[in-house]
Amino acid sequence: MTKLPRKKVTKAPTEKASRKTTATVRRQSPKVTALATSPRAVIKPASASEAQIATLVHELGRMIDEARGQVAVTANAALTMLYWQLGHRIYVDVLKGRRADYGTQIVATVGRQLEVRHGRSFGVKNLQRMVQFATVFPDPEIVATLWRQLGWSHFRVLIPLKDALKREFYAEMCRVDGWSTRELTEKIDSMLYERTALSKKPEALIRKELAALRRKGEVTPAFVFRDPYMLDFLELADTYSEKDLESAILREIERFLLELGAGFAFVERQKRIIVDGDDYYIDLLFYHRRMRRLVAIELKIGDFKAADSGQMELYLRWLDKHERHADEEPPLGIILCAGKKRETVEYLNLGTRGIHIAEYLTDLPPRKVLEERLHRAIQAARSRVAIV
Repeated sequence: MTKLPRKKVTKAPTEKASRKTTATVRRQSPKVTALATSPRAVIKPASASEAQIATLVHELGRMIDEARGQVAVTANAALTMLYWQLGHRIYVDVLKGRRADYGTQIVATVGRQLEVRHGRSFGVKNLQRMVQFATVFPDPEIVATLWRQLGWSHFRVLIPLKDALKREFYAEMCRVDGWSTRELTEKIDSMLYERTALSKKPEALIRKELAALRRKGEVTPAFVFRDPYMLDFLELADTYSEKDLESAILREIERFLLELGAGFAFVERQKRIIVDGDDYYIDLLFYHRRMRRLVAIELKIGDFKAADSGQMELYLRWLDKHERHADEEPPLGIILCAGKKRETVEYLNLGTRGIHIAEYLTDLPPRKVLEERLHRAIQAARSRVAIV
């Protein structure tokens, strides 16, 4: 009798064996199991934390912003130079040596056609402004120096200024101090140029100092010192003491620094010095970064007196000996007073001793009155220099 082969019987796994097999699979392939059981789970790279990602995004964003800013600056500079070149070309080829009515007609015709082809920026009015631009800034080298910091909006504010020296002053100070268009407009409205010591000098000296500022960035006291200083923001009462004035200035120190001008840093109030056992106190002590000088300010609620200059000279000599660093220039002094007698100031010749006498105004007069007053002061100062 032939025996048939036995069938191989596969036994069902026991519960214990099943648990063991499952555990083995989990140990061998944990990620696969996780995906199988939770398909929506997010796997975070082990090498990149949230903080690292945030830092990277911030740094890349900064690089993008810087590049965009550079592109904007480059584009603005290119447009500004283009406007100058267009204005110069029209002035030389059309207006120079031609009849006014003929030139006006040509500019109008060219402007209308350019506006159709290239947009409103090149219309008649803007072309006329470009011609003014090239006329009041005839030196292309000066324009090339300015356009890196000044945009077309700055030049549009400067072009209407009639006085060439005033226009150059604002252009150079705008370049050096980085004024926005709004700040430039505010400086012009406050008659900053007329209030500087620079404006009181002969024209030849003004041109010389402006040239030095343009070439070397040299800021002299003539650019920094003003007269008068506008302190209407202190909102002082009708009667006040020197201590009240000092306290009000410190309360509004930020605005006072803005009125002093760029580069000033506050150092100390009531700076104590001792000479021959006697105590003296400097009302306010500042430091000017560009000039690299300490600047002492003495406050007077009355008119300037000759004795006040002796007191300031003592302060400056003490500061020069005890506070001046080796790489700094000699200290300067400003005596801020409610009024001054110009003949007294003239005889003392305080400028050679580093002392500047200036009035302060807590109530601003009408602009017309202030304008006339400043122009008289400028003419008087220049006349005295011419006589000498």
